[in-house]
Amino acid sequence: MGIEITQWDVQEMIGTMPVKGNRQPFGLLHGGANAVLAEQLGSLGSAMHAHQFGSIAVGLELSCTHHRAAREGLVTGVARPIHLGRSTTTYEIVVTDEEGKRTCTARLTCILRPKPPGA
Repeated sequence: MGIEITQWDVQEMIGTMPVKGNRQPFGLLHGGANAVLAEQLGSLGSAMHAHQFGSIAVGLELSCTHHRAAREGLVTGVARPIHLGRSTTTYEIVVTDEEGKRTCTARLTCILRPKPPGA
């Protein structure tokens, strides 16, 4: 996927992903690639939050709305928490193209579970 995390923080997780190599047959960024970027960013933020409770974060629900097509360059995802609780987290992830235009809005909810033995 070529995702690079550029900022690591529970309050704002940022990453980029190239369009090249992640296109669907019509030459547009694949919607599933947007979903992968969104889940990666939201899951990392959730995992960082869960760590303080000795828990792990597991994806529970992901929804993506694709607003416009990206055809080239990099897209950037910014994940910010909507809710950081002891049992769930919810992040909104906004994906933009190189011109700063919103291409996708995603929402990820993770459930926080006890760490499995040996993890």
